Amino acid sequence: MDLTVPEIRCKLQAATADEFAVLERSLVADTRKGVRQAVEVARRRLEAEAAEAARLAAMYAFEQALAAERGGQVVLGLDEVGRGPLAGPLAVGGVVLGEEPIAGLNDSKQVAPEVREQIAETVRVSARAWTVQYVEADEIDRVGMTAALRSAFGRAIRAIEEAGVAVDVVLLDGNPLRLDPREVNVVKGDGKCASIAAASIVAKVARDHLMEEYDAQYPGYGFASNKGYGSEGHGEAIRTLGLTPIHRRSFCTTFTQESLF
Repeated sequence: MDLTVPEIRCKLQAATADEFAVLERSLVADTRKGVRQAVEVARRRLEAEAAEAARLAAMYAFEQALAAERGGQVVLGLDEVGRGPLAGPLAVGGVVLGEEPIAGLNDSKQVAPEVREQIAETVRVSARAWTVQYVEADEIDRVGMTAALRSAFGRAIRAIEEAGVAVDVVLLDGNPLRLDPREVNVVKGDGKCASIAAASIVAKVARDHLMEEYDAQYPGYGFASNKGYGSEGHGEAIRTLGLTPIHRRSFCTTFTQESLF
């Protein structure tokens, strides 16, 4: 192959798996260091892409197998975000995916923020139905977390059905809540089921945006960065400024300063 190293590198960077196999055979006798490095980089890229494609396919296949076992096809994935923060709402996402696989779906904690934004937008555009339901801090204080979860998950199911989607199976991340006869619980489901992962990402992005809005409304607590979780700076702000209306008072019993709001 009578090409320069940069030209070969460019071809390898854009090559599909089939194209790489042809290029690799044609370059087998090329001993230039830059060529050998470029071939290896391309091989690792394609291996990573194949592994990611297999991971994603397994997530879709896993949830469809769960549905088929129960004689259904339409899967609603549910997941919660914001169970542990000191401030802000609990958010529950619900998603019924469309037929086209969405690249990058994973547990929202495993996805970079800028990528989460892109995936969430794709989910919102391509899903058959989606929703995010909130439980505010005062309700969490009043009824407790288990009841708050049951309320939000139940509202998410109703919102999807009111959108006109007949759901066969409800996949719920975590432990049983026994809120619907179609419920199937999947421990660490946001890393195993595509629809649960989508619900996790949609809820995470929506709640993060809300906490950024609260950061402007209640300056000094760092809500844009800590998203309401109990960081050191957040704890010090509570001691100094007191509690806001979006704080979960039952979560903040170690802080004694009265509310300034």
